[in-house]
Amino acid sequence: METRIGAISILVEDPESAEALNAVLHEYASCILGRMGIPYREKSVNIICVAVDAPTDVINAMTGKIGRLPGVSAKAIYSRGGGSKAVSETN
Repeated sequence: METRIGAISILVEDPESAEALNAVLHEYASCILGRMGIPYREKSVNIICVAVDAPTDVINAMTGKIGRLPGVSAKAIYSRGGGSKAVSETN
C-alpha cells in the first residue's frame, strides 16, 4: 500500500479534550514521524503540528477522529509526490 507524507494541523481550544486527543495520537503512533506543540496562553489555544507517513485513508481517518473532538479543529495537507513506500499490513 502506498503512503503519503503529510502534516496535520490541530487547534485545541478545549483543554478537556487533551486526553482524548492524546489517545487518538497514540492509536496512530506507528505512522507519526513527529509532533510539535505550541501553547498560546494569551489566546487560550494550543497549536499542534503532526508529521505523518501513512496511506491517505489512514491520515484522513486520524484527522476525522481528531476533528470530531469537542473544541478541536484539524486539517491535513499532503506532499505532492507522496511517500511511495510500501507498507505491509500485519494483524
